[in-house]
Amino acid sequence: MNIIIAPDSYKGSLTASKVAETMKKAVIDINNTHAVMLKPMADGGEGTIDAMLSSIKGERISIDCTGPLGEKITTSYAILDSKQAVIELAAISGLVQVPADKRNPDYTTTYGLGEVIRDALNKGCTSIIIGLGGSATNDGGLGMLLALGMQAWDEKGNKLKGFGADLHRVKKVSFADLDVRISATDIKVACDVNNPLCGSEGASVVYGPQKGASKSQVYEYNKSLDAYGSLIEKATKKSLKDFPGAGAAGGVGFALLAIGADLVSGAKLLATTMRLEEAIKNADIVITGEGQSDEQTLYGKAPGHVAMLAKKYEVPVVLVSGSLSGDLNILRERFSGCFSIINKPLSLEECMAQAESLLYEQTKQVIHFASSIAKRNLTKR
Repeated sequence: MNIIIAPDSYKGSLTASKVAETMKKAVIDINNTHAVMLKPMADGGEGTIDAMLSSIKGERISIDCTGPLGEKITTSYAILDSKQAVIELAAISGLVQVPADKRNPDYTTTYGLGEVIRDALNKGCTSIIIGLGGSATNDGGLGMLLALGMQAWDEKGNKLKGFGADLHRVKKVSFADLDVRISATDIKVACDVNNPLCGSEGASVVYGPQKGASKSQVYEYNKSLDAYGSLIEKATKKSLKDFPGAGAAGGVGFALLAIGADLVSGAKLLATTMRLEEAIKNADIVITGEGQSDEQTLYGKAPGHVAMLAKKYEVPVVLVSGSLSGDLNILRERFSGCFSIINKPLSLEECMAQAESLLYEQTKQVIHFASSIAKRNLTKR
């Protein structure tokens, strides 16, 4: 059989690449004549670069840049063979990089994202993919824009540095010195949220608390993002504050829209870039999965997109996830089979600790069954 393995990560346990490798080992151990192609998926958050490099020829680029708290960090991004850069905001200004006791949007910045974009441009990249998942910031992309050449001043004419607290002081902006290469660069943004920049569903109200914002800060940031957004809209002559996804990553989605980027589904963008549909078209079976699956899996998540592509070509697609919940009848409308790796009573901690071995065993069961069916059909012919 020709088997495509295209899982997302089991968050907190296994990366998407590790999930795919574990599944492949199970397949080969059942029948080493099967042809297996790995296409680990991601949604634009942590693991996006690894997923891309495992499917497409490219190079990981190490870079020193500004971290989420303004400190210097060493991180990386990828350049694919088509001169396309892949950047994870989570690896530059990620929430996991900020200790819990230091999470405060006043002191975080996206300046490093702008520095990494500039480095990609310096290396000749003509297109850029940016994953917005997992940010620690609520600066409206101010830091990133300043790193790319925009200027911002307070009411006294002092230049601002681009931390979250500077949002409350912005009175004037100018794009006159924005890096001219930006306008000639195709920037695609992996974004799976539809929040506007401000309001009850905006960046600050919905995501601010998890980034350390107090109730009073949420109120102030919501108000300041609105005013800042109006300044950017006036300068760019674009209406963007209410655009779906403008509120992603504390408003970075809005800032990227302002410089001409396109916001698209993360799963769809990555699948297109790694040519997943072409691979699925010639497959006999597709295996996907994630840490936890329910009805939401079908709405923008990687396994749901994988299943949609498989269904398009009438290729059976199996979901093997850490756990299943919700209305499984809805999942079965898209997937040929839905399986949890849990095969006995286990605590959450035990499940996460044993995820690799549990995944291996369940994948063997799935492949053994699929191989038996394929063998029977071949014999009947």
